Amino acid sequence: MYNTRTFLDKFFLVIKGLCMGAANKVPGVSGGIVAFVAGFYEEFIYSLQKVNGKAFKLLVSGRFKSFYRYINGTFLSLLIFGMLISYFSISRLLDYFLAQKELFVWAAFFGMILGSIYYISKDFEHWSKRTITAGLIGLIVGISISFLSPAKENDNLFFIFVCGIISVSGMTLPGLSGSFILILLGNYVLLLVDSVNALYDTFAEILIGDYSFTNNPERLRTLTILAVFTAGSATGLVSLSHLLTYVLKHFKNITTAVIIGFITGSLGVVWPWKRTIFKTDALGELVLDSNGKEIILNYERFFPDLGSSETWWAVFFVVIGIAILLLLDWYGKVRKENELSM
Repeated sequence: MYNTRTFLDKFFLVIKGLCMGAANKVPGVSGGIVAFVAGFYEEFIYSLQKVNGKAFKLLVSGRFKSFYRYINGTFLSLLIFGMLISYFSISRLLDYFLAQKELFVWAAFFGMILGSIYYISKDFEHWSKRTITAGLIGLIVGISISFLSPAKENDNLFFIFVCGIISVSGMTLPGLSGSFILILLGNYVLLLVDSVNALYDTFAEILIGDYSFTNNPERLRTLTILAVFTAGSATGLVSLSHLLTYVLKHFKNITTAVIIGFITGSLGVVWPWKRTIFKTDALGELVLDSNGKEIILNYERFFPDLGSSETWWAVFFVVIGIAILLLLDWYGKVRKENELSM
């Protein structure tokens, strides 16, 4: 199955990686949803689960081709390649639009999550007392996470490693946003904005032969933080995939019900109409973190003004978000029909 991918299949794998990378960076949106809706979630988890002791032995013994085939290397490398491109292109574009047109970005993602709930639920025919209970538990947990208050920024390297393990859950668990978890842990700006931008600037300087960053203690500290965070993410990705492989194999219907409930509960995180509440001191002045950034305390959600044209533009983007998921659904059906006809 994995060795018969056409060029078009490989191209779309890179595009899916781009989408996962972009989704993982936006607080409230899960890259796992992209994998689930685009139809490659189980293959993704299965492939990650293959990064184990046997794979390590193949690698150490120099059997690189066997190692590559064993871990489904083509699939993983193209997907990860797309994610890496995303972090230095689409992710930076999203930063711009979040700064300039935040309401419309949130509205589009809100629509995409609404569409993903429909997509996952429409073919699920295993509702029972157990799955309904599991779905309700997922819903309650999702809503609870939505209303937690963020912690303070912490650049302790052990904590950064733990952040990597926890945040990568957004790639493996549909509905659980790794970026939002980083906000709750207080390290979103440090790990997904400052660190990524520092790496981008470092690569740009290296390309023009400028190595002055090696004398910049702050830059080196930020790059160290990013390296530790990446190591934690890789550790979490592999360990969670082993757990999820077991869960999906033995409790697939219950797991799917939990995911449906969890995604529904996470809608509160991406509700477009909200104000960011920043931390202030006793005099009402903004309190800044070590990087000079405002500290997010929480979000104040409100119902939109139906008399405002901006509200209706936001609703339009909600519809666009739903349409994107419906197009993915259509593409999946067409691909299955083509595979059956071959």
